[in-house]
Amino acid sequence: MEDSNLRQQKKQVFLFHCLESEELARKVAAHSDLINLQTIKWRSFNDGFPNLFINNAQEIRGQHVAFLASFSSPSVIFEQLSVIYALPRLFIASFTLVLPYFPTGSFERMEEEGDVATAFTMARILSNIPISRGGPTSIVVYDIHALQERFYFGDQVLPLFETGIPLLLHRLHQLPDFDKVVVAFPDDGAWKRFHKLLDNFPVVICTKVREEDKRIVRLKEGNPSGCHVVIVDDLVQSGGTLIECQKVLAAHGAAKVSAYVTHGVFPKRSWEKFIPLNNEGSDKGFAHFWITDSCPLTVKAIEGKSPFEILSLAGSIAEALQI
Repeated sequence: MEDSNLRQQKKQVFLFHCLESEELARKVAAHSDLINLQTIKWRSFNDGFPNLFINNAQEIRGQHVAFLASFSSPSVIFEQLSVIYALPRLFIASFTLVLPYFPTGSFERMEEEGDVATAFTMARILSNIPISRGGPTSIVVYDIHALQERFYFGDQVLPLFETGIPLLLHRLHQLPDFDKVVVAFPDDGAWKRFHKLLDNFPVVICTKVREEDKRIVRLKEGNPSGCHVVIVDDLVQSGGTLIECQKVLAAHGAAKVSAYVTHGVFPKRSWEKFIPLNNEGSDKGFAHFWITDSCPLTVKAIEGKSPFEILSLAGSIAEALQI
């Protein structure tokens, strides 16, 4: 009886998704029979502009609806925004946009007059999503680059900032050398962003210092000697900073170095530099490199390649859709 009452309190969610996110959407749906996968016809006219059709548009009236997006490049954003703006107008009970990776999050400030803070631009675009019958749109984002970016969104939407760190914690507890794990942050920004979520671990902090025309990674505080050091950050692009951190930590006696980032962006196949050569062991690189499936194109590219391992956000997204 109690389980029945609990189920009645939860909501059925009709989940749409972009093409890139199909596999993640299926995993989300597999976590709960309250989530019903829906489809969209993603087509293009001869001039390249999108020709879109939302299937079952009448059947979703009065239902809770969500859309799983992936803004992996500017070329796919317009077609997804077209759907995102259309769904709330279909007389649905509520609308939730799940955008695991907020792509312009690291461009959140101006350093000189003329800089364009595109994080603010993206937040403004999303803030204009039409309201549904149930009120403002909920926007679910994982490990946005800076928490103050919540204030970039207007009052017409409700941003919900989630984190992938619980997935990392679960994986760390499975390690045979868990008692020797030390968490490292590549800079003070990463420490400010994540240290409260990882305060049960000893901490190492790296920093970048300028030497002539170069920025060099140095150990700022902490002792990695004899430990399995796990570098934690929100995202990776080229990976240069992580590689330099690994070298510094190894030079200071770390037994192993691994890395976790929520968003494995890796433009231009930059993940390739983390694949060990045939004659290299983990002491010359990364023992583990954990990322989530927030960037579907990266997941597809690195599947089955050491040292990468995917920690799926599917269960967390399924739970967020019940909020």
